[in-house]
Amino acid sequence: MAEHDALPKMHATTILMVRKGGRVVIGGDGQVSLGQTIVKGNARKVRRLAKGQVIGGFAGATADAFTLFERLEAKLEQYPGQLTRACVELTKDWRTDRYLRRLEAMMLVADKEVSLLLSGAGDVLEPETGVMAIGSGGNYALAAARALEDGEHDAETIVRKAMKIAADICVYTNGSLVIESLDAAAAT
Repeated sequence: MAEHDALPKMHATTILMVRKGGRVVIGGDGQVSLGQTIVKGNARKVRRLAKGQVIGGFAGATADAFTLFERLEAKLEQYPGQLTRACVELTKDWRTDRYLRRLEAMMLVADKEVSLLLSGAGDVLEPETGVMAIGSGGNYALAAARALEDGEHDAETIVRKAMKIAADICVYTNGSLVIESLDAAAAT
């Protein structure tokens, strides 16, 4: 067994994105766990980028995610108003750059027009429906949000309710939420 395999594994979060009713909302919990220990309960894993025109959330190693947010911010400056292109360029770098390839994180990002999941495997995925989730409790939050999305709830309410359900089930998710939202483009 390699030395790094003996170290406790960090479980970092649950991030949920819902696009519904003219809004896109990303919510994330604040828990950071190392092995069986909660290291921090109020980490901020959701933030605004591109002068508030883009929102994003990350799951994975915190330093790696900050590096990716900085790189995405630079790509958004290079390609203003083109979130998809900026994300494709970031994931190209992420896959090919020797340093970036070692980063362990995933991101959900959105602007008024598009919602995307980014990974180090080169994925830039747009959800089939208006819902995506990542992180340790991501599947719980995703299932809950999908169950709620056909009802009368707005996007933020769905995020809050689904994140509470995930926190009640997943030991790596807590109820300390950070939520960011944007007005979405009108559906055509």
